[in-house]
Amino acid sequence: MFDFGITGYEPAWLEGRSDVVQEHGHRLRALAGRTLTRVWMVWDLRDDEWFCDCPVLFDFDGEQVEVNHHKLGDLSLTWNMIDPTRPVRWPGFDLRWRPEPLPGVQALRGLPLEGVELLEWTGGDVAQGNVDISFAFGTGRVTVFNALDENGMSFDPPGPSQRPYLLH
Repeated sequence: MFDFGITGYEPAWLEGRSDVVQEHGHRLRALAGRTLTRVWMVWDLRDDEWFCDCPVLFDFDGEQVEVNHHKLGDLSLTWNMIDPTRPVRWPGFDLRWRPEPLPGVQALRGLPLEGVELLEWTGGDVAQGNVDISFAFGTGRVTVFNALDENGMSFDPPGPSQRPYLLH
């Protein structure tokens, strides 16, 4: 199994909203009310940009959920598995974990989580049924979405081709 250059990381790929809810719904719901204390992203030091192939780590008062998209429809959510103080080893790259490297993420740090939404893609294309995960706060949100074999990040409300499912 490919570990994305992260010691101890074992992604568990799921497809579709019902699989995500069945496997992780209870833990995602339990995050509501917890404060976002840290977001870790892997940074490419040579290109000075987010290395979006690796998981994004959201720490809610010590409960860390690790979000990763792969291929067209695979989503992995793992819990407290990755230590961002350990190196990322990916041949040909100079990678490091970096806390809150994007301004949109920085703005959400310290806020209590209001809820988690799963956003299901409803467009009439090959991505139909893909699931993205969105963390909603009182003054904003962050969504980690499938950017075709890597992670993407948005701070906007769901678009017209995304059907939100609030986990409550």
